[in-house]
Amino acid sequence: MRVKIHCQNMIIERLWPANAWRNYHYLIACTETGEALAVDPLDWQLCAATARARGWTITQILNTHEHGDHIGGNEPLRAATRARVLAHVGAAGRIPGLDRGLSHGDTVRVGRSVELECLDTPGHTRSHLCLLMRGRSSNVPPELLCGDTLFNAGAGNCHNGGDPELLYHTFVQRLAPLPDATRIHPGHDYLVRNLAFTLDREPDNRDAATLLARVQDLDGARAPVTTLGDERRINTFFRLQNPAVIEGLRKVFPDLADRPGPREIFLKLRELRNRW
Repeated sequence: MRVKIHCQNMIIERLWPANAWRNYHYLIACTETGEALAVDPLDWQLCAATARARGWTITQILNTHEHGDHIGGNEPLRAATRARVLAHVGAAGRIPGLDRGLSHGDTVRVGRSVELECLDTPGHTRSHLCLLMRGRSSNVPPELLCGDTLFNAGAGNCHNGGDPELLYHTFVQRLAPLPDATRIHPGHDYLVRNLAFTLDREPDNRDAATLLARVQDLDGARAPVTTLGDERRINTFFRLQNPAVIEGLRKVFPDLADRPGPREIFLKLRELRNRW
């Protein structure tokens, strides 16, 4: 099963390769021209076959960041399609064959109809991009392809070249201002595990418990698409001033300040999730 979202003259198709890393890949296509952008196409054969079956031509490859499970399919897909490779300008030395370095506020165009705004979102790595497609009217929700910055009910780790301080500022400066209707398209499916962490921190979170019961036995192919509004209810990294979250952290970190600020809570949550 694949998730496909139609929005005006654009299609977002989520692909589930069912690999050990639980990756998602995405194809973003312009319905007017049939041109497509492949996002983090590790399983390049799946991406190429899907595009071929849909009648699309992959003309661009975009990596949200430089980790091998996101860039590993670049070269064979480029060889098969002659697509150009795009990524954060700061990752130029770590992504072979980069054709276009992107910065915050840059626009990526696909065909005639699709425009994606680049958001500089460091934290998981220091050179990480999210892609935002703003709705062209009030009844068309924004779409956010967020790589390994934001997961359904979770946040990216910072193990391999990242920085939790930067991740906190990304959540505050880039993600928090987005509207509740924004649909979330992450780089991996960790939903069940992340919901369990939310409930470990906040056992009375009914929204998280209800969703966990619904998705407990689903694989990533059938996992739902959440919105940022959902995330504010089920994702502990957005619930930094919740009294249950704070008191639970105090039991793990007795040195927590009497009135901890959101930054301190976020960093302690990220530290705890690293070993949970």
